[in-house]
Amino acid sequence: MKGIKLDRFVLFLIGMILLAYFVPGIEKIIPLKTISSIGISGIFFFYGLKLSPQKMKEGLSNWKLHVLIQLATFLFFPLLVLLVLPFIQNEEHFTLWLAVFYLAALPSTVSSSVVMVSIAKGNIPGAIFNASISGLIGIILTPVWMGLFLSAREGSFDLLSVFLELILKILLPVIVGLILHSYWGKFAERHKKQLTIFDKSVILIIVYNSFSHSFSSGIFNGISFLELSSVGFGVIAIFFLVYYSINFISKKLSFCREDQITALFCGSKKSLVHGTVFSNVLFSGMASASIFLVPVMVYHAFQLFIISIIAQKMGNEHRD
Repeated sequence: MKGIKLDRFVLFLIGMILLAYFVPGIEKIIPLKTISSIGISGIFFFYGLKLSPQKMKEGLSNWKLHVLIQLATFLFFPLLVLLVLPFIQNEEHFTLWLAVFYLAALPSTVSSSVVMVSIAKGNIPGAIFNASISGLIGIILTPVWMGLFLSAREGSFDLLSVFLELILKILLPVIVGLILHSYWGKFAERHKKQLTIFDKSVILIIVYNSFSHSFSSGIFNGISFLELSSVGFGVIAIFFLVYYSINFISKKLSFCREDQITALFCGSKKSLVHGTVFSNVLFSGMASASIFLVPVMVYHAFQLFIISIIAQKMGNEHRD
């Protein structure tokens, strides 16, 4: 546990929720929705700018590793949550279940996966490839998974329009960034810290907007603390189920130590960036939008904490 610090960004997220509760309606004075919309495209433009085609190529050949990570991310996670669906008995519980399912359908995170793999002395090119490609696959698979339930529940949900918005807001900026990587890639690398602050600022604005709207609409009034706590415990249980399943499978596939670490860290993580950004598109106009962010934020905090401990332990064992 030595050297593990509480991530300050988690505290900022909590701060935004409290601000939304005590001071809702700031978006009526400041055009936060427009700012976040522009900010989303900015996040993914710089994401594409930082992607190195050379590093992506280095990780291409290890197909078993890639298949395991992507199947865990986009198939095993959602199937685990689907097993609980037959036990859902009312509308409030279904909303909470759908919020957890949204978490399960999200892509893996990029920056923290690569950092943790590096600390644990894992396969870094493999981590860069899988974490990066996961975000692109998620543009298609996340709305497809959610569309199975939102199309029937929300009459206004149009999968085609969601795809078009994600392509324009996310995929297109990524492609433009990739094209300009050879020109401005070094600039993005030099200013990585400032770009991270920019990413987090946009996420905080989206979180405030979502919770402000939900608190004003009284969405959380019908949900008890016990129900929200159950979501938290459920999310943590999902992490361990996925983590140890990947550990078991990677050993059965005779992965080397480096590949096993990369599979564990990339396959068990979920992206807060994609979670907040996708929610801004998928649940646009829904008063309950912030509920879908609760499992994502809980999972984000927990994965940072537990994977940091595991990564440092693995790194120290490797040095020994």
